[in-house]
Amino acid sequence: MPLYHDDDQAMLAETAQQFMGDEGAIGKQLRHWRDRECKDGFGHDLWKQMAEMGFTGIIVPEADGGLGMGHVEAGIVLEEIGRNLTPSPFLTSSVMAATALAAANEDARGRWLPGLVSGDSVFAVAIDEGPKHRPERIATKAERSGNGFKLSGKKDFVVQGASADMIVVAARTSGADDDEQGVTLFAVPKDAAGLGHNSVRLVDSSMASHLTLDGVELDGDAVIGEVDGGREVLNRVLDAGRVGAAAEAVGVARGSMDMTIDYLKQRKQFGKLIGEFQALQHRAAHLYSEVEIARAVVIKAQQLLDAGAENASLMASVAKAKVGKAAGLAVKEGVQMHGGIGMTDEYDIGLYMKRDRALAEFMGDVYYHADRVARMSGY
Repeated sequence: MPLYHDDDQAMLAETAQQFMGDEGAIGKQLRHWRDRECKDGFGHDLWKQMAEMGFTGIIVPEADGGLGMGHVEAGIVLEEIGRNLTPSPFLTSSVMAATALAAANEDARGRWLPGLVSGDSVFAVAIDEGPKHRPERIATKAERSGNGFKLSGKKDFVVQGASADMIVVAARTSGADDDEQGVTLFAVPKDAAGLGHNSVRLVDSSMASHLTLDGVELDGDAVIGEVDGGREVLNRVLDAGRVGAAAEAVGVARGSMDMTIDYLKQRKQFGKLIGEFQALQHRAAHLYSEVEIARAVVIKAQQLLDAGAENASLMASVAKAKVGKAAGLAVKEGVQMHGGIGMTDEYDIGLYMKRDRALAEFMGDVYYHADRVARMSGY
């Protein structure tokens, strides 16, 4: 498969670039909501506009009211979200939760997906139970209760958790905390009794929750997939989230790089444009090559996910690790080449560094995925 977009995907990219550049711009969205200390961290009007563009249901099957596209197309939107640092629940709702709901029964899909497609609903995904990404361990308990289940435990750093109309929760229905099997996914509505939030603002000004489930009662219809057999669905959700986060991070890297190159063409020092200094030209060329390689890796991972390939999960970790390094380089070089002014809030370059730090940790950092690639490769 070629590592570039076909004609239809290129048209989508042009549409997303124009929309996010106009409506999702930093001044209009990120700075606006950050400076007002918005409890959601994003604008619901923009989310509705994204729905009107068809973005919110981009991977939702046509039979459920969506566009029926794939992770390549979702990644195109995510890259533009990253390039403009547009705060939105697209990754958690339209990619991760939508992937989970694809395994739900018809009633559950009919209950939740119309709100996602219309932009009236926001979803979150609750997996991790500590400061680092460790999805292999699920300790939150789901015990049989009548014709349903009772959930007890905690989840940490649930992005947009307090804003979500529904949260996809991974809980243990049997076995020990580290067992591969015995995990079940549940669709937990926001008004469920016993569901608590302790909201925190992350470094990039987005909102997350430390979630507590204190005997949350759910009926059997809340189960997504099979009881005790949720690990397979969870793995699909994780891979979708990892590749999605990598795509957004590519956008962060490209946005940071573009801003830095523009600055090199404008800033003068010692009577010359600083972009004329060979040392900075070499650094800019190296950065460009690293970002392009990372982007190609992400496209490959997206294509494999859409094809259902056996090595898709491996490539998802390759993408997350590679992009983590490339985006980290992009934002660091950006701040350094801007000089002292790059450390001020007046310039947007520092906002790219903050977003990169949040994305780097989301769904596993470089070290987690480098280790995972080595283990899956037999080392």
